[in-house]
Parts: sequence; C-alpha cells; structure tokens
Amino acid sequence: MAEHADLDLRLVRYFVAVAEHGHFGRAAADLHVTQPSLSRQIRGLERQLGARLLDRGPRGTRLTEAGEVFLPLAKDLLRSAAQAAGRTRAAARPARITIGHAVNVLVTPAVREMRRRHPDAEVRTRHVGFHEVPAALLDHRVDAVVARLPFPTGGLRVTVLHDEPRVVLLPRDHRLAGKESVRLDDIADEPLPRVPGDAEWNAFWRVDPRPGGRPAPDGPVIGTVEDKVELVAGGEAIAIVPAGAGLTGLRADLTTVPLEDVEPSHVVLATRADDRSRLVAEFRRIAQAQLTGA
Repeated sequence: MAEHADLDLRLVRYFVAVAEHGHFGRAAADLHVTQPSLSRQIRGLERQLGARLLDRGPRGTRLTEAGEVFLPLAKDLLRSAAQAAGRTRAAARPARITIGHAVNVLVTPAVREMRRRHPDAEVRTRHVGFHEVPAALLDHRVDAVVARLPFPTGGLRVTVLHDEPRVVLLPRDHRLAGKESVRLDDIADEPLPRVPGDAEWNAFWRVDPRPGGRPAPDGPVIGTVEDKVELVAGGEAIAIVPAGAGLTGLRADLTTVPLEDVEPSHVVLATRADDRSRLVAEFRRIAQAQLTGA
C-alpha cells in the first residue's frame, strides 16, 4: 500500500532528471549524486506513490505508463514550488530587481540609469537564453527581460522598445556577399539553421514557410548563437539575424546583407503581467526612454 506522506520535492526533481536524460548514470552526474544513491531515491519515490515509474533496459531508461502520467505533473509541481519561493523572496526584498537580457541585446544604458535613480536598490543583471525568457520571468529568476520576439507571451506584459531590420549572415566568400540587399527568392535554396522544439522561433527566423507556401530548406540543428555563427562561417548554412546583433564584429570571415521583403524583428521588454513592483514599473519607463535602438 502506498504511503500517504507529503511528496519530497528533491525526489520529484530526481525523477524528472532521470526521465529527461533517459539514463540513470547521466542523470546522476547532472545531479552530482552517485548512481546507486539515485536509484535508491527513485525506488523510495515509487514506493511512496505505489507505482513503478521507470523501466530500465539495455538502451537506457524508459517511463512506464504511470511515469508518463506523473512526469508533467512533477514538472508542474517543481515549477509551482520555484514560483512560490521566488515570489516570497521578492516580497521580502522589495528594493531589489533582476533585469534579464538576451544574447546581443543591449541593456546597459537603462541599467545605469536605474541605478542612478535608485541608489538604495539592488539592481542586478542576468543573461537569459533566447528560449528561456518566459520561464525565467514566471519562475521569478528575473523581474524584467529585454529580448527579441518571438517567444511565448502567456502571463507576460510585453512592450515593444524598437524594431530591427533583419539581415542575412554569410561567409565573406559566399556568392551573395557584397550585394546591397537580397530577397527571399535569392536564398530560396539556402539551408538555414533550426532550433529543436521551437516552431515559433523557426517560423520567424527561417521565414518558414515562405510566402508562396514552400518550406524553408532544412539546415543544421543549433542550440546556441555560437553554434549558428560557426556553422555559417564554415559554409554549412546561412542565417537570418537581426541587424543589431553585431555578429560580424567578432569575426572577419563573416558579413551581412540586408534582407528586403520580410518584417523587422522586435526588441521588447517583457515582465510578469501581474507584477505591481514599483521598481519594475520604473524600469519599464527607463527602458522605453533609453533602449530605443537609436
């Protein structure tokens, strides 16, 4: 019979790690625990729930039917716990704000002005991956993020700060390098990098599908901007990027060409929709004045 004790969040986190890695050894390394200890902890969780959650096999670990049911609930439980802790800490330290910034997005002028106006407040900055913006806000890791759309905006308040034209990132020896501008027809057969599991990002930054309905050619899968830059420099793909990203400033073997027939990208400030913090409201005003892209 299952025990009716409260669930230990640590054990729930261990289960989620094993489920996501599909392997006890890799999960143990990620959690910084030994594999035998992790196995014992998972067995204890299974006893408490009265159900086997994981099956081990020669190719790794698979979820049982009960494990498939429990996994999304476990993730929701951990997310709720993180939000509860974040909101409590925020309430205990009202004179603190953490400002997130995505890759190649400038926040320094607004942060400096925020610190000048509120010398007694603790104003922190934190880098946020382009795929982490909603979670970082809703989990209270940050209180505001300056980033580029698209990303899921449910539960968020989003303010457009400025627009940036999109350009094509190319190796300098590419056939289109040096042109004044290009159109989608000019890159119709060029492979473009993809991000796994992010249909909205892929649709916008690959212009997929194209206006006529043709899918964009598939390029390599990437996880970071650095991956994208290296692939383009190596001639494996080209990429559509914001003009203000400054990706050519670090590499002499890359260049950009304006892309004519697409809408611009949008640099935005995102905050939690229900946030009533005076510091967040003040940073919004400062960002709208300072981060105009001029």
